Amino acid sequence: METFDWASYIKEWSIFQIERLNSEQKNYLPPEVIESFYLGYPGATEEQIIAAEKRLGVIFPPSYKDFLKASNGLRSAIKDDIEFYSTEEIDWFAVRNQERIDDWTSDIEEIPSVPDEKYFVYGQEQNCVHLRCEYMQTALEISSDSDGYIYLLNPEIISPDGEWEAWYFGNKLPGAFRYSSFTQMMKSMLKKYQ
Repeated sequence: METFDWASYIKEWSIFQIERLNSEQKNYLPPEVIESFYLGYPGATEEQIIAAEKRLGVIFPPSYKDFLKASNGLRSAIKDDIEFYSTEEIDWFAVRNQERIDDWTSDIEEIPSVPDEKYFVYGQEQNCVHLRCEYMQTALEISSDSDGYIYLLNPEIISPDGEWEAWYFGNKLPGAFRYSSFTQMMKSMLKKYQ
């Protein structure tokens, strides 16, 4: 399994996000966050992670669990942007977004599932419309929604090391940019903005 320094990643991401803010945008964040250049929270305890897993009936993928241990959620730098949920807020996509799932899956019986040779393509070569809509019903929602975009974990695709496929899903794409793990998704997110 790939190890990743989540504390350094969160610090780097935070500095990048806060340095981009204008003086008006900085009013959204508490002064101590601005001064610390840190958008993270204290890490989740083992007990908090276990309680969330028990509530949801799953074992989180290792990279996502490591992220939560480093920071139990992640603030957005500006109002109405995506925030990563704490262990208490994580829930199934269907709980908050069943209508959205229904919109995507209403014609699913008429549309065949995306074949493996198109689905299991990650990176620059993937096509965001090649997602399997049938996986939305069981996806785990790990962030708030911002302008139709949201981060999901897909327990239907699990690698031998326990990592779940991760999605950056949005109606405007339309579809999802998919990654082999939460770590790969977050690395890509930081790289995109650098």
